[in-house]
Amino acid sequence: MYRSHTCGELRVAHVGSSVTLSGWVQRIRNLGAMTFIDLRDRYGITQVVIDESCPSPVKEMVKELGREYVIQISGEVVERASKNSKLPTGDIEVRANMIKVLNASDIPPFTIEDDTDGGDELRMKFRYLDLRRNPVKNALLLRHRMAQEVRKYLDMQGFIEVETPFLIKSTPEGARDFVVPSRIHPGEFYALPQSPQTFKQLLMVAGFDKYFQIVKCFRDEDLRADRQPEFTQIDCEMSFVERDDVLNTFEGLIKHLFANVKGINFTEPFQRMPYSLAMEKYGSDKPDLRFGMEFVELSSIVKGKGFKVFDDAEYVGAICANGCAGYTRKQLDELTEFVKRPQVGASGLVYIRFADDGIKSTVDKFYSPDDLMAIANAMGAKQGDLILILAGPKKKTLSALCELRLEMGNRLGLRSKEVFVPLWVVDFPLLEWDDEAQRFFAMHHPFTSPNPEDIHLFKTDPGRIRANAYDLVINGVEIGGGSIRIFDRELQQAMFDALGFTKEEAEKQFGFLLNAFRYGAPPHGGIAFGFDRLCSLFGGSDSIRDYIAFPKNNAGRDVMIDSPSTISQQQLDELSIQIKKNN
Repeated sequence: MYRSHTCGELRVAHVGSSVTLSGWVQRIRNLGAMTFIDLRDRYGITQVVIDESCPSPVKEMVKELGREYVIQISGEVVERASKNSKLPTGDIEVRANMIKVLNASDIPPFTIEDDTDGGDELRMKFRYLDLRRNPVKNALLLRHRMAQEVRKYLDMQGFIEVETPFLIKSTPEGARDFVVPSRIHPGEFYALPQSPQTFKQLLMVAGFDKYFQIVKCFRDEDLRADRQPEFTQIDCEMSFVERDDVLNTFEGLIKHLFANVKGINFTEPFQRMPYSLAMEKYGSDKPDLRFGMEFVELSSIVKGKGFKVFDDAEYVGAICANGCAGYTRKQLDELTEFVKRPQVGASGLVYIRFADDGIKSTVDKFYSPDDLMAIANAMGAKQGDLILILAGPKKKTLSALCELRLEMGNRLGLRSKEVFVPLWVVDFPLLEWDDEAQRFFAMHHPFTSPNPEDIHLFKTDPGRIRANAYDLVINGVEIGGGSIRIFDRELQQAMFDALGFTKEEAEKQFGFLLNAFRYGAPPHGGIAFGFDRLCSLFGGSDSIRDYIAFPKNNAGRDVMIDSPSTISQQQLDELSIQIKKNN
């Protein structure tokens, strides 16, 4: 028997017991007459003591030990004279009468501690060591618990977990596919699924009624902190439902997770906001509602005063930062430089101080005190507030104002990771125009149903059609999205027509789905949640990588196993693939 107890299990009630523990040496402290070993496993740390009363072989063996050695110890549980309130096992220690080395260890490339000295790239290279650290281990334990709660809730709601294929057909819509060459069908390729979208719709045609899957998905796209080439979705679909049925069911899932994992109870329904209002008030389809600072359009108030920047602008908008009129010139210059960064894209910043000694602005030359007060009144500003104004093309300026608002939220401490404000964003555009391709693309995917009131616009003004789609946003992060689906073959064909598909192209790529619609497809809809993002939100992190056991780095590489990598010429020949060599 390697162990009778874990390293996180022993308490005062075990004093006097003989126990056997196995684990890793976290730390050794040699105090001369006494040596202490912190022994660690997944469950915690137990202090082991070797003193003068211990057998000589034990005292000799301890001299051979080093950090991260895997050892087994046996001994008696005794009450500690100097207790450690920071450890669950801090009231006891084990006086060793046997130590056995199960496996020695080289010196680790970084210390296996909560505050390690290893940088990101080094820890990714030795991820199996990084996983021994409490912050990463606890992140994966959180992920496990959330997965169990997801399954528990959906099972109670009558959902069936069904696995769908990983080797599927490539489609050109959406992000780039990862493709897999077929050896037995030379020149033909599978694709790894970006989502199980068509399969879950086929399950509805098959009559399964309520489906879910916690599933790996793959997208060959540029990476950010909240993206990985492979990621996990909570993928769900329901039959005989309208939008409210889906929103209520999965609002229930999120409330269940918050209550059972975070101990937070939401008693009120989640707010719902049309996409158009989210863009107008926050410049984003995923607004952070932990704080206010809504945009106010000032175009009609500020134009015609001779200030060319405003007069020539398509849009002039502003936010009001409460209590910030005392910002120094240095702070205002920092904000100006912030909005001029390429990632933000504004050409400059105008500010108005509503200070104790009056109202002042960078554009006093063009605007009288009465003009400035009119702006302050439109903003709902009061004495002590600072008004920040941007101007330019509407879409670009809304985006820049969004970034400025979030920056001010950060500076003012308004974006606490302990506060959660969920929001359903609804009524997205069905289509978005691409100037380069000179055609419409689906804003979500080609199977999203249009708002029934807008179906007639397919023939006259497709860009104005609203989608019967919805996203769940929490604290400015898109957690999940879905839609009511098209289940009528003719309406699906109208959608393909709007996307510029010929009937032959639609048949070639999606004929299997269109064919299925001929055999009694029920009304259906669903949603998919980004499980990695949901875990990082619950864990208070801005990155999903710590919630994935073996993630890729920002370049999409697994530096631990050195992947992607080249393959042998023999494998390439078997797959009928020729690599184009650069001259």
